[in-house]
Amino acid sequence: MSKVVLITGGSSGIGKTVGNFLLTKGYTVYGSSRNPENVANSKFPLVAIDVRNNESIQNAVAEIIGKEGRIDVLINNAGVGITGPIEEIPLEEIQNNFHTNVFGPIEVMKAVLPQMRQQKSGLIINVTSIAGYMGLPYRGIYSASKGALELITESIRMEVKPFNIRVTNVAPGDFATDIAARRFHAPVLDQSAYKEIYSQQLATINEHVNDGGDPIEMAKAIDKIIQTKNPKVHYKVGAFMQKFSIFLKKMLPDTVYEKMLMNHYKIK
Repeated sequence: MSKVVLITGGSSGIGKTVGNFLLTKGYTVYGSSRNPENVANSKFPLVAIDVRNNESIQNAVAEIIGKEGRIDVLINNAGVGITGPIEEIPLEEIQNNFHTNVFGPIEVMKAVLPQMRQQKSGLIINVTSIAGYMGLPYRGIYSASKGALELITESIRMEVKPFNIRVTNVAPGDFATDIAARRFHAPVLDQSAYKEIYSQQLATINEHVNDGGDPIEMAKAIDKIIQTKNPKVHYKVGAFMQKFSIFLKKMLPDTVYEKMLMNHYKIK
């Protein structure tokens, strides 16, 4: 029997690449989009989900279960980027980021868990970020939201293990997607004390995405996880130095690691 997979944020970027790849492996794939009617030429069906709206989550999950009778794999991929000096990011944008990157994935997990418990099996893959392992300047809100999802995953993984439901994190580094165009950038204000350094870092952040790896790496990693009987708690996918930075944080004294980051970001 083909496994039924739901990928939130499946209309573009990593989600779309993962969905297309899993199709070639014989999975039954559903993606989600806030406005699926506006997405042309999707190779797999899209259901309407705004992860900030619980009713849309419940309706979409019920629609898939009604058609397929089960959901075997949830890939919580929907997310949004955000940059800026924390002092200058509007509260509503911080709240929107956490609603999308933390509260939304929690609600999608809550929606699929009763079905997975009933079928006595299931796999939830939460897509986080290597940025979630460290507080990065001018990306602090994004780091915090992805780090929160990492810890939520650790907790719920233990809670649902008795029901034969597996939960894991996959933290990507920079991949060449359209996330830079969709993330919120706090405007560079003329009167801002952060103007010079933030404007420089904003350009660098966008360059890292544009020069990022091929998202097919994420697709292959996720396919491998689905086929793994007992997935690990954490997976990291991306360039060697991005993954190595997590190891360095564990090994180096806090102030040394902080100094290394400040040098990298040219903060004096």
